[in-house]
Amino acid sequence: MELQTMTNGNDGAAYFSEEQVSAGNGDGAAYRFSALPETDRLLSAQTTGCNRGTVPPDHAVEAQINLENMEETSAVCRVKQELNEVIFWRVRLWMAIIFLFLIIIAVIIISMLLCSVIHEDKDDIFDPSSFNVPQYFNGSFQLPNLVFKEELFNMSSIESQTLAGELQEKLADLYRSSPALGRYFSEADIYAFRNQSVITDYQLTFLMPAKQQDQLRNVTLSREMVYNVFRQFLYDQEPDESGYIFIDPVSLKMF
Repeated sequence: MELQTMTNGNDGAAYFSEEQVSAGNGDGAAYRFSALPETDRLLSAQTTGCNRGTVPPDHAVEAQINLENMEETSAVCRVKQELNEVIFWRVRLWMAIIFLFLIIIAVIIISMLLCSVIHEDKDDIFDPSSFNVPQYFNGSFQLPNLVFKEELFNMSSIESQTLAGELQEKLADLYRSSPALGRYFSEADIYAFRNQSVITDYQLTFLMPAKQQDQLRNVTLSREMVYNVFRQFLYDQEPDESGYIFIDPVSLKMF
């Protein structure tokens, strides 16, 4: 056994190598003990991962995590300091930002309100006194839920007048609520009850301006338009809610 002095190529540190060679014909096993410095042992400990990969020591990982936490904390502190900076007098930056957002929201709400108030639809501006040309529609419908009474044949009786008033109100509400026909509607009249199935004869009156009467008769106040509005209303009604003034949609006639 002999001791040899060797020099580390990286940091110049010296260490001793103890080598023992068994005597014989040169086929004995040789082994060497190396007294490595502390830094080399730390470096060698980093190669003990999976697939001989490099694994940093525990204190290095902890130091890295602490450094990242310190950086995040310092960033948050900087943001807080910037928000708490006084812009003028006692007003801080975060107060100014909140106040700015409130002003923007208030401006948007006020603008929407002003637009809804100021904006006027030209179609909603009209002079009812200029509507002086009448347009009439006559027809009939059946009341299947109504029990027939002889008094209904006489339009002067209380029963017929009460029923006629309820039906007239129903037709008036129907057409007055129509966006297309509401402004032109004048009145609805029930002028007869006939047959034991209580067939009701009615008349609808619309008024329109003289300058647009030809266009209105062909489009808005055409028979198809007035009839379709009436029929759609009848199909939407509930028999139970309408009671005895329920109108059979199939029985509707108009001319």
